[in-house]
Amino acid sequence: MSEPSIRDQGRARPIALASFLLLQGLAAIFFVSDALGDLRSDPPGPHNILEALVAVSLVLGVLLSLRKLKHTLETMRDQARALEAARGELAQIIRRQFGIWGLTPAERDVGFLALKGLDVAEIANLRGAAPGTVRAQLTRIYAKAGVSGRAQFAAWFVEDLLDGNLMEPATDGS
Repeated sequence: MSEPSIRDQGRARPIALASFLLLQGLAAIFFVSDALGDLRSDPPGPHNILEALVAVSLVLGVLLSLRKLKHTLETMRDQARALEAARGELAQIIRRQFGIWGLTPAERDVGFLALKGLDVAEIANLRGAAPGTVRAQLTRIYAKAGVSGRAQFAAWFVEDLLDGNLMEPATDGS
């Protein structure tokens, strides 16, 4: 069985929080009704007052948890928007740089697939090409990019992202 993806792990947090919140809400309803019933039937004593305070605390906990759940969901939405924007910006940077390097349409396709982490056999299978053709295309891509292999090719695009610096690619062909 495979590990859950980061996206699935991110969804598990609000689901767990909502489940806990539901259980906490049911407990709050029970304790509030029990405390109100005790306060009506018995003369208020230390036990009844303590039970009422616990019930009020539980209701406050439910309300604070609702607020936290709302904040978590808003944060997840904001992160999803930021990720989509970053993906779009990176794709634009890649397309622009491929143009600067003068990659052919076939080389661009192979370059994108290589950046996605596919190996030669997978790229060949997807493109309906021979593995030797894909290797030759990758060699030409690396030569045009001025890198020695796949790791440097991928690092060329990631370097600016890690620096937090999405600068305009160089136009001198290197």
